[in-house]
Amino acid sequence: MADPKGFLKNGREVAPRRPVEERIHDWNEVYPDGIGRALLPIITTQAGRCMDCGIPFCHQGCPLGNIIPEWNDLVWRDDWEGAIERLHATNNFPEFTGRLCPAPCETACVLGINQDPVTIKNVEVAIIDKAWESGFVRPQPPEWLSGKTVAVIGSGPAGLAAAQQLTRAGHTVAVYERADKIGGLLRYGIPEFKMEKKHLDKRLDQMRREGTIFRAGVEVGADLTADKLRDRYDAIVLAMGATQARDLPIPGRELSGIHQAMEFLPQANRAALGEEVEGQILATDKHVVIIGGGDTGADCLGTSTRHGAASITQLEIMPEPPQSRPANQPWPTYPMTFRVSSAHEEGGDRVYAVSTQEFLGDEDGNVRALRLVDVVFEGGKLTEIEGTEREIPADLVLFAMGFTGPEQDGLVDQLGVELDERGNVARDSSYLSSVPGVFVAGDAGRGQSLIVWAIAEGRAAAAAVDTFLTGSTTLPAPIPPTERPLLA
Repeated sequence: MADPKGFLKNGREVAPRRPVEERIHDWNEVYPDGIGRALLPIITTQAGRCMDCGIPFCHQGCPLGNIIPEWNDLVWRDDWEGAIERLHATNNFPEFTGRLCPAPCETACVLGINQDPVTIKNVEVAIIDKAWESGFVRPQPPEWLSGKTVAVIGSGPAGLAAAQQLTRAGHTVAVYERADKIGGLLRYGIPEFKMEKKHLDKRLDQMRREGTIFRAGVEVGADLTADKLRDRYDAIVLAMGATQARDLPIPGRELSGIHQAMEFLPQANRAALGEEVEGQILATDKHVVIIGGGDTGADCLGTSTRHGAASITQLEIMPEPPQSRPANQPWPTYPMTFRVSSAHEEGGDRVYAVSTQEFLGDEDGNVRALRLVDVVFEGGKLTEIEGTEREIPADLVLFAMGFTGPEQDGLVDQLGVELDERGNVARDSSYLSSVPGVFVAGDAGRGQSLIVWAIAEGRAAAAAVDTFLTGSTTLPAPIPPTERPLLA
């Protein structure tokens, strides 16, 4: 194990972020010189807090099955090459998860029963950033080719994980992405201040050197029909995510100035990277209201702050969560507690237990305000509290209420795959859809979920595809499609 007394001698410590007054004027990551470098002065001590438990519940918290105690020990011993080898054994893209994952592994950490848990996510990102700097991340092309071809539809974390695993297994893999650049939500949904796209581009370069083929700007189902796709490839992996955004059909929805988060964020990302964006949705000098209290809402908050919004209000229909783990969500489950992201540190108001009744407009058809009402959750349903109705100003309204499933027009309809009761693409225990040779990984089959679940499903689906194509596989399959997060 790492330092046998580390958890007794040292408390939890995280890297300091750049001052708010500095970082809100640029799009760089919120840590000085990037989080990996910011962590180096403290990360060995933090890795030494790991107890190397007899039963490491952090493994159950993470669907990837990351061998966390082992790479904590290697970091503590200053063996960074050994650490990245153990980390890459279970996770294709630790630079993504180390920045974007909410770390369910940490809430399952045994130390967290009566102390602050180990900073697992920080150790992870320190390992991969150090590995890139040290030249430990190298292409791993296959030794021979199988002669089989695979199309992966979607270039988010599930699609990329499946593609990298299948390429390394010797198959010829082409990844299709309808956007003009590869990366899916990693590129255009995640703001630059949370993950600079240079990290994505480095990993894509590695994959190209291994032999993965990328075809951006191709909408399968329109530019390339499902029939032609099936004729061209021996297997297909659907990994196009759950991009059907949840809407709010209340009076005034037709007013101008009301947008989905995924209309707003991709434009902001393009502009932050120096692209010209015609008709960009800007928050500059506007009263911004964000409906939805999750990570996407926080991304809209941080982006609006950098635009120079006049005010920002983030609304959440559920009550404010507690500061500490509630009794009905015991260790090692992932608790619903009050969390503060870097965007929340920078400004804005968070309003809980409210419901939007109506959007109010001006004489030109633009939104000018929202009518809200307080709500209480009783008897399994939300009830409006009479007499609490009020208006708040709003020049720009952003919906960040999550997603209901994959888009069905186009490829899904053309393939004729069956859907489950939630509108996701149905699959069996081997990630196979109702159509032979068509597999499903990530949010398209699971529904909206976390990045670690997407990568885990991509890896597991790759093993199923390899078995389908060759009769057997040596690829790991970390989870079945029926696996779910550890809940109370």
